[in-house]
Amino acid sequence: MAKRRRVANLTALGVLSAVAFRDMHPYEMAGTLRGWGKEQDLQIKWGSFYTVVRNLAKHGLLAEVGSAREGRRPERTVYRITDEGRAELVDWTRELLSVAEREFPRFRAGLSVMSLLGPDEVAALLRRRLDGVEAALATVEATLAEFGATVPRLFLIEEEYDRALLTAEAAWMRGFLGELEAGAEPWIGQWRRFHETGEMPSDIAQLAWPATEKAEPATTDAEPAAKDVAPAKEENESIRPETTG
Repeated sequence: MAKRRRVANLTALGVLSAVAFRDMHPYEMAGTLRGWGKEQDLQIKWGSFYTVVRNLAKHGLLAEVGSAREGRRPERTVYRITDEGRAELVDWTRELLSVAEREFPRFRAGLSVMSLLGPDEVAALLRRRLDGVEAALATVEATLAEFGATVPRLFLIEEEYDRALLTAEAAWMRGFLGELEAGAEPWIGQWRRFHETGEMPSDIAQLAWPATEKAEPATTDAEPAAKDVAPAKEENESIRPETTG
């Protein structure tokens, strides 16, 4: 299970990873992370970047060591990573590599509610997504081909991971699209008829809304008798917070 950290967003991880090599001012940190392409890995929120740096300093993970001036620009505060900050960086890295944490990809969320659309529309949308995935895969392949001979593999390993994920996603989508377009599976026919007729098959309805209670008490629009609401009133009074004068 992931630990609760004092500064938990991944922008902080990026800042610590940059300052771990040498002292920097925030503008230099941002330039370093951009140069390393870390916005592809960490979803860095540049608008709150300086706030993250200040929070790291506030919690003792960075420390001010001086200021620097370049040309006519204003002075910039220079930070170094503290021993506590380095320990946090190492511990955080170990956690990210070792803990299999549940993630919530947007694509999975879309798949979970795709029955709201008809199968033909879903197939068209997945074709569009497949085009995007294949384009992203081509970009990753080009990056690996361009830098593989000169950059140590250690610094390209996340690109290899992206390639594996994109390859697997593209293969799955091609297979699923083949099923949708063939339409041979019975559930696809049921899905299509639901969107054509608006009538949900009874077996699907039972799965969607299992009968947790066989019968519910009858309700009327009449006001309940006073004796029926008295216990609720007492219960409400019993949970009111105590007040002091």
